Amino acid sequence: MRMKVFGGRKFDEEFVVDADKSISHRCAIFSLLTDGENRIKNYLKAEDTLNSLKIASLLGAEVEIGDEVIIKAPKKLKEADDVLYCGNSGTTIRIYMGLLAGSDGFFVLTGDKYLRRRPMKRVAKPLKSIGAKIDGRENGNLAPIAIRGGKLKSFEYESKIASAQVKSALILAGLNADGICKYKEPFLSRDHTERMLRGMGARIEVDFNDDLSCLVTIYPLKEKLKPLIFEVPNDPSSAFFFAVAAAITNSKATLKNLTLNPTRIEAYKILEKMGARVEYLLKENKYEPVGDIIVKGKELRGVEVSKNIPWLIDEIPALAMAMAVAKGESRVTNAKELRVKESDRIKAVVENLKKCGIEAREFEDGFEIVGGEVKKALINSYGDHRIAMSFAILGLISGMEIDDVECINTSFPNFFKLFSKIAEFEVEDVD
Repeated sequence: MRMKVFGGRKFDEEFVVDADKSISHRCAIFSLLTDGENRIKNYLKAEDTLNSLKIASLLGAEVEIGDEVIIKAPKKLKEADDVLYCGNSGTTIRIYMGLLAGSDGFFVLTGDKYLRRRPMKRVAKPLKSIGAKIDGRENGNLAPIAIRGGKLKSFEYESKIASAQVKSALILAGLNADGICKYKEPFLSRDHTERMLRGMGARIEVDFNDDLSCLVTIYPLKEKLKPLIFEVPNDPSSAFFFAVAAAITNSKATLKNLTLNPTRIEAYKILEKMGARVEYLLKENKYEPVGDIIVKGKELRGVEVSKNIPWLIDEIPALAMAMAVAKGESRVTNAKELRVKESDRIKAVVENLKKCGIEAREFEDGFEIVGGEVKKALINSYGDHRIAMSFAILGLISGMEIDDVECINTSFPNFFKLFSKIAEFEVEDVD
């Protein structure tokens, strides 16, 4: 499918984006650790998050999908009689790896052609070191991933990268280990897992060192966790596309009912540094702080981005669109993790911006962009939803054509409807 964007207009609009994907995945997976009936409102009903629910049902849960999602956890996870299909979701496959490594049985996890190219050794290697039996292509680096689950040893593991997916997998493994476990990362990655599991009754302690590194102490479960009774907040990563849209068209976007978790709104802070006006309106704070964000466009200036990268890694492609129209140079560094997302996002951003007439240079761990006049181009999304949506937003200025946009439905099925409020576009099948 190809998306043709003909341009956009100045706007003052409210946007109610889809429910948070990261939290929805975790609701499905963490429900399997509970004793009783989990009731989850506003669960994201996208392809990948529905795959997480289907896997839960294959593992023995009773799943009802209606206005709310109801998950009745099994007393014990069962061996699935089929392969566990994770679609395009690295979150699904990596977090389930942590859960299943400590669960009795044999399990096989796989995904679509893009997920099968993504590295899994960052999770498989530490799990193997504590007794998990994991194999796959390239010695357990590529899916399909086969797991023979069982009791795990306690561990002290220091991760070289700050990754919420790796941390979440090791936390779930630690809950099933034979003693107290410690996980250290160089910087606090997104912390939904710790917040949610603590709220469900798990004993997880988080401490910070003088060098800003983070130590997570995980105590083994003595009993099942309390069921989730939860309304998933909306996704600030999805909403950020419309924040950038407002910023680059001198418009106003009111983004409703988002998680305001500090590890999720760093990209908005960068947009502020570039000159946009941003307000945060807190409404409630239970599992997660929730509220509205208002973004007003203003002339943007270049910015250096090198800190807190784990907190904005998913938003960097959209942020690059703001950099493309900002006055002066912008630079992103310390973001090598971008190369192992749904696509090599460093390469995808730089190559496609060059097609648009924007001066851009690729580094091993980031890129440099010189703001300028954007021209219409034919964009290769590389099957990556964030690349596709980012360049659609840039098309508000110049028009744009983006190939392979069906990937958008895997994470943000409501994008096209919301985008129609501010843009003229069409989507067509291409042979």
